[in-house]
Amino acid sequence: MKVIFDTLAQLELDDSSEYYELEVPGLGVRFREEVKRGIRRIREYPDAWAKEKNDVRRYLLHKFPYKILYSVEEDYIYIIAIAHCHRRPDYWIDRILEKT
Repeated sequence: MKVIFDTLAQLELDDSSEYYELEVPGLGVRFREEVKRGIRRIREYPDAWAKEKNDVRRYLLHKFPYKILYSVEEDYIYIIAIAHCHRRPDYWIDRILEKT
């Protein structure tokens, strides 16, 4: 199934991996790799993860305190946010309201 990133979700991925890379060389690459692994698993089993709010599901990364928030649409998976688990909960909700 095709995966489409919200523009802000792509920025979150880029900013977070850049931050980790500045902290420890190579860590940003590892962060991106874990996000890619998560997206592969989401593509394989889109309905496997718990719902965060309404029809938005969450996939928790294993080695970083982040989650991938996504919705399963008819023809694609929509990545809404790459969200830090301990900062500003629910900040991304406006993105699903704008989409509908």
